[in-house]
This record gives sequence, C-alpha cells and structure tokens, in this order.
Amino acid sequence: MQVAIIGAGIIGVTTAYELASQGHEVTVYERRAAVATETSFANAGVVAPGYVTPWAAPGMPWKVLRHLLSAHAPVRLSGRGAITELPWLWRWWRACRPQVYTQNRSAMQRLAHFSRDRLQAITQLLRLDYEQAQGVLVLLRRERDLALAQTGLKLLAEQGIAHKVLDAAGCRAVEPGLNAAMPVHAAIHLPQDGVGNCRQFAHLLKSEAQRLGAQFHFDTAVLGLRPGPRPTLVLRRGIDAAAAVADAGAFDAIVVCAGAQANKLLTPIGLKLPLAAIHGYSVTAPLRHVDGHPDLGPRSALIDEQYKVAISRLGRRVRVAGSAEVGGLPDQFHPGALRTLYKVLDDWFPGAALAAQAQHWKGARPMLPDGPPVLGPSGAAGIWLNLGHGSSGWALACGSASVLAAALGGHEPPLDLDRLGIARLR
Repeated sequence: MQVAIIGAGIIGVTTAYELASQGHEVTVYERRAAVATETSFANAGVVAPGYVTPWAAPGMPWKVLRHLLSAHAPVRLSGRGAITELPWLWRWWRACRPQVYTQNRSAMQRLAHFSRDRLQAITQLLRLDYEQAQGVLVLLRRERDLALAQTGLKLLAEQGIAHKVLDAAGCRAVEPGLNAAMPVHAAIHLPQDGVGNCRQFAHLLKSEAQRLGAQFHFDTAVLGLRPGPRPTLVLRRGIDAAAAVADAGAFDAIVVCAGAQANKLLTPIGLKLPLAAIHGYSVTAPLRHVDGHPDLGPRSALIDEQYKVAISRLGRRVRVAGSAEVGGLPDQFHPGALRTLYKVLDDWFPGAALAAQAQHWKGARPMLPDGPPVLGPSGAAGIWLNLGHGSSGWALACGSASVLAAALGGHEPPLDLDRLGIARLR
C-alpha cells in the first residue's frame, strides 16, 4: 500500500518504520526541518509502563484545585487561555469517574507494556544506542507519600511489574549521587523500566525507515485532507508562507500523527477531536565533571512523587522535566514552572549541573480528556489516526505504531483495541 504520514515526531517516525518494515510505500510530511523538533524534542525520556495512567483520575479535580495556590504546583491553569479549554476540562472531569478511569487505565497500561516490549525488540534488532539507562526510582519524601502510594503499589503487583520498596539507605545504594543532606523516607524501585533520549531514538529510527524505503519531506506543511478511496493531501512546500500550494499524489491511506495540530486538518472533514495542548517543561544541562566523583548526578531516572518531576541522565547531561500547563502559549515560559524544576534538581543533586549552560524547553503535549490515545480508522474514507498520547508519547510510541500498522495492513492487532478507538469519543 501507498501510505502518507503527517508528522515526524516520535509517533510519526515509529509509524513510518513499522509500516515500511511491513513492505508498504511510506511518505512522511513534516512542517519542521527535522524529526522530533516539537513535543518529542526534550521530554523526560522515562519509559515506565506502571506509571502510565490517565490524568483523568478519581480525586484529581480536587487535587488540581488545591494546587492552584501552591508555589510549586504540578498543574497550572493559565488565565484566559484556560477558559478556552473549559469544554475539554468538562469532559476531563467526567472521565474522572472511577469506572471510566479503570477502563482507561487498563487500556493505557496494556499499550504501555506492549510498547516497552516493542521498543526493546527494535533496540536489540537494530542495535540502537540512544543514551538509554536501566532503572527508575520513584522518590517518596514523606511517610505520607508512601501511604498514598499503596494503591499504586497494589496495581504494580497485580500487573506483575518488578518493583521493590526501598528505605533511605536503599535509595542511596541505587542512586549514590543523591544529596546526603536531603531527607527521603522511601522509594519505589522499578528495575526493568528505564530512560532514553527520545529525540535521538527518532533520528536513528528515521534512518532505518529510510533504509527500508520510506521517504521524508521536511519543511512541508499539510494544509488539508481530501478523504476518499484514494485520499489526497494539500501541501505547501518550503517555509515561505507564499509558496505554491499543490496536491500530493493519491494514496491508499493517510495516517495523521500531527499531535496538537491535528484538528486544523480534521475539523474541515468533520472530525474535530476533544484535543488540548497541555504544555510541559524541561531543563537540560551538562553534568559537572569533578575528579574523584563518578556518581555526580543521577545514574538513570528518578521521579519526585511530591512534585511530579522527573530527573533523567542522558549521557553526560541531566534533564529535569515536569509541569502540566492548561491554556498556556508555546512561547511564554511560566517562571514558577522553571523554578520548580530547578528546586527539585537542587534538592536531590545540588551542584551537579552546569546551570549557566542549561537549555529550557516547553512543548505542547496533545492530550485527550480521558487519557488514552486514539488509534485506527477515523471514519473518513482513507484517513487513519495515531495521536493524542499526552505526556506518554515516548512510552506509548512503539506500541501505538505497531498496533496502527497491523490494523492498516489488515492484520490482527497485537493487543485489544478496546478504549483506543475513535468511537469512545463520540
């Protein structure tokens, strides 16, 4: 089949690879100059299936309200911008009901486990090196945090996920670089999970997809879709807004992996999704080199449960990522969000990073109100969807691509698609 893919973030690149590996003729269109330049550019890099859950969870609305006045709130509503997201917030609130949450959590975690296995299989098959490291440590600062984690620990046990609750000494045995003066009550160690550079993986997999025959067209904006038995695209090539507009050739299928931009293409064909751009932040800095201190900085990945912030080691750099900003603008950085990231880094690894060389990033994570992404046929002839992964795009990318490729190719999907299709959103 001749398949066009819109978007070359981690979702689009993994989809291109899976389809090309099945023998399809794949063409990818990306409005930016390279792969993984937006949401996939500087995410936390953590792959921990047991912690992939819907943001729409019982009790979450009240937690968000309590956090609004906190100096280090993990969730922020950005003024008038948040008002425009009220319809999305209403659907999110409705999805927080226990029964709905349980169904969505199960769907996301099935996909997350399959995705981790697929990521590991691709990594081994292609011998990819993308600054990956093994193990995730969830830090629990207070006794209360451990009490609140009991439900999560029960779920980890039910799913058969390898984990161990460590005391303070055990935490420092796993991560010797932790600040000795910083109290930690306990931690949950996930030895089979890990961290990796999502952007680097996307570049490596793009090369593998090209080796299989996939073509990538950068600086090419898709302006419109024309569904049908042989759907087509309306394109503008080049970064000049006045550049000529032309139709792409007809395809057997078009897969929309356009993230937060998807509704600009889908609304004109009657497929507006309840999709919101929930912005996340990260700070990336080189690790300071000090002779005689090889454990300066983290060994792998940590999650500060109180502040919902991840600290990841990526080669000789450290990345701190977190925050969920509703209604924010992509080019306006909230100083409070950045202060929280620096606070968490300084709490656990003071002086480990060269802060003067730090890079700040803010990315729009395309999120559906109930949590899971939407995979499969859109209902419009020839148009398929693989989008809406929220903050879990890296953790779900390889599995989502495999599921989509199987369905598009007419094969039995490798896992149950319940709660992952578009029907649930109507």
